[in-house]
Amino acid sequence: MIELPLRQLLSYLRWFPSGTAGPAALAEHVLATRSGRLWVDRADRPRTVAVGCAGHVLLSGDPGALEFAAPAPLANRYVLAPARFLPALGSAFDRVVPWERMVYVHTEEPAVPRPPRGVTVRRLVDADATALATLGSDSAWIHASWGGPGRLARSGHAWGAFHRDRLLAVACTYFLGSRFEDIAVVTVPERRREQLALSCVVALCADVEARGRTASWTCSRYNGPSRLLAWTAGFRLEREYVHYATGTPAAKGVSGSRIPAVPA
Repeated sequence: MIELPLRQLLSYLRWFPSGTAGPAALAEHVLATRSGRLWVDRADRPRTVAVGCAGHVLLSGDPGALEFAAPAPLANRYVLAPARFLPALGSAFDRVVPWERMVYVHTEEPAVPRPPRGVTVRRLVDADATALATLGSDSAWIHASWGGPGRLARSGHAWGAFHRDRLLAVACTYFLGSRFEDIAVVTVPERRREQLALSCVVALCADVEARGRTASWTCSRYNGPSRLLAWTAGFRLEREYVHYATGTPAAKGVSGSRIPAVPA
């Protein structure tokens, strides 16, 4: 596939859902943040368009076009596409693994969090980029959709739980849509079960509401802790869907990178 400059995304935005909860907000997020990539099967009158960010891809158009377009940009990604694309994806890659996912929407009052004494929950600012980076490589996915810790820290779309100067948990808008903000959260392993994540999520959801949008939450169907946290924070199930983890291109001699770590 051919990569296009992100400034052209506005011309292709109609190919993708708008005002939708969950990862379908990816295209709107890329347009708003300029963090992501845009591909088409051909430069003149494309038949298939893909937009990607943080290891996720939205795919739209004619599945038959993939037969003639080098699929390498879609390799080792989580692809959300209509079911009609599944045969084409199966032919294009050495493996395509379905993942059952759930989308929740914030509709109820949350439980009142009680973080430990000495912990401060506040919005992240530019100076917190180092604290975000210090979370380590296993947690780097939390700022991947913004293009790095610096851009997330100064975005105004993240809340963190701090003990002194150390960041213990952070919740952020992962995909910024026109009506919904799909959020994500991470906590350092040794400080889990202290309501730090809940405290950050509750603060972020209030912030999202103040911006005139609604928070959504996406996780694996089998991620019990994530589902419980979502329910406790006031999210209720809206729908289920499937996205596909792709492998390397089936064509000999073409390879892709590993699937990056993303929230389950």
